[in-house]
Amino acid sequence: MIRWVVAIFLLLLVFSGLLPFLSRLGLGRLPGDIPFKLFGQPFCLPFGSTLLWSAVAFGIAEVVRLTCLGCA
Repeated sequence: MIRWVVAIFLLLLVFSGLLPFLSRLGLGRLPGDIPFKLFGQPFCLPFGSTLLWSAVAFGIAEVVRLTCLGCA
């Protein structure tokens, strides 16, 4: 359990550092994304963006799986 908490905390730290770059891609502006400020630092919980990017990644993986003839 503590591993998951540490992993999520580290991912949020990395995400918060990449937020200015990722906001140009539309991350953090979809319905379901929750922006807030904590100690003067902007943070975002990208629930809507996560669903969108997960669906895109799943679609790409499915296309690769269906078109890869030599793959097992």
